[in-house]
Amino acid sequence: MSRINQFLKGTRVVDLSRHLPGPLASLMMLDLGAEVIKIEPPGGEELRFIGPQGPQGHSGYFDAVNSGKLGLQLNLKTDAGKATLLELLQNADVMFESFRPGVLNKLGLSVEFLRREFPRLVICSLNGYGEHSPLQQDVGHDINYLAMNGVLEGTGTAEQALAPWPPLADCSASLFGMSTVLAALLERERTGNGCHVEVALADSVMPLMAFSLVEAQQNGAGMPRGEALLNGGAARYRTYKTADGHLVALGAVEPKFWQAFCQAADHPEWFERMHDPLPQNDLQGELEQYFAGLQAQECEQRFGSVECCFNLVSNLAQAIESEPIKARGLVREQDGVMQALYPAYVDGKPPNLRAPFKQQ
Repeated sequence: MSRINQFLKGTRVVDLSRHLPGPLASLMMLDLGAEVIKIEPPGGEELRFIGPQGPQGHSGYFDAVNSGKLGLQLNLKTDAGKATLLELLQNADVMFESFRPGVLNKLGLSVEFLRREFPRLVICSLNGYGEHSPLQQDVGHDINYLAMNGVLEGTGTAEQALAPWPPLADCSASLFGMSTVLAALLERERTGNGCHVEVALADSVMPLMAFSLVEAQQNGAGMPRGEALLNGGAARYRTYKTADGHLVALGAVEPKFWQAFCQAADHPEWFERMHDPLPQNDLQGELEQYFAGLQAQECEQRFGSVECCFNLVSNLAQAIESEPIKARGLVREQDGVMQALYPAYVDGKPPNLRAPFKQQ
């Protein structure tokens, strides 16, 4: 077994969460060696029925974030269901939940009660807007959290804001939740006490907006889409379409990379226009015309070995079969389910593949 799969050996996680943020967090902890027990309502959580059917008879989305876990269906509205959960928490280190604020109280499983009964337990709540927000009971999805926090201002084309994929708030909340839980477990080794961690999905995107916050502070607008250096305003950092309809990506931000690109393109005069005012519509137009005259293969031959941050745009199926992805061994198939493993090597080895989801 890879050493990374031993880091959290002996750690038990009880996961009441649903959909993506919580299950992804507990999945990454599983890759680090934790035992994860997934609690679902009778009949299973909604994710079983969303997306294409996988080899196990339910949605492949479900398997993508729950492989390797032990599943148990409980009705937490009944005394028997609550009693079983409390029994599991006796030996648990971490509990994830993703109910709206107040739901645990209605179930008779308030954070205060759980902290009193299990003082070493680390509880992680992943919800939409946070208990102390005036929006705490509002519904929302990723696009709503990004819209309210200024993220969509800088995403998409000049004509239309587009929500990025994969869902940014869901994924960032998941990873912030997991990292805080790991820190809390480390702190528990010193104090003996667990704690309650709350990560709101709407909050989780703000640390990712560090550069945008600087722009907003200075110009009051942030980074309008299609106008800033890294979201389409610069000619040297964007995609272009080739003569045969393929897309290429150019990321020549630094002068040395931009100069190398200009020389390889036989347009050394472009180098002096690196700092043209944003958005660089005229220069972009010239590059669009240039790439429109080349086949994708010609682009690869001309720029592929040049240090100018250039590559062809692949779809996901092509990426999975590419030499770099295969060489790393972090995206693989097991029992008909594609697994994206914890993206880290330890002592030169990647994580092991996960076992199938096992229903108790």
